[in-house]
Amino acid sequence: MPTRGVIYVHSSPPAVCPHVEWAINRVLNSQVELAWTIQSASPSTWRADRPWTGQPGTAAQVAAALQQWQMLRFEVTEDPSPGVDGERIMFVPGRGIYRAATSANGDLMIAEDRIRALVATAVDGESLRHGLDKLLGAEWDAELEPFRHSGEDGVQNWLSQVS
Repeated sequence: MPTRGVIYVHSSPPAVCPHVEWAINRVLNSQVELAWTIQSASPSTWRADRPWTGQPGTAAQVAAALQQWQMLRFEVTEDPSPGVDGERIMFVPGRGIYRAATSANGDLMIAEDRIRALVATAVDGESLRHGLDKLLGAEWDAELEPFRHSGEDGVQNWLSQVS
């Protein structure tokens, strides 16, 4: 049963952009041409995004292919499919990969055993808060947020104002 998702390349040096497309082509087994634009949060880099359709696990394959360029900032999402949770994968230079399961509406889902382990080891409220931030990928989100917003165009802004 196929699923779908979105590849967000938040920042890439222009010289690496063709390599990013080739890597995505290999994983998706199709010809991909991304519409690259200047990333205003880092004007010496470019950004692009693209929806994809494929088998469950495709997001992880795309992320593995892209992480070979350690200077990229990217996210790959995969919608849930029958019997398979969705997922969100983020990559930030110097931090590496963050990966979490997602629900049908896109919320992150943290496994019960990970929460129990955190509660068992937290010594105070501050360490619990820090542990929850880590489980939720807060540092990756904080670093990617300016790159996400600089990629919004008029259509996306208009659609977000309607909802």
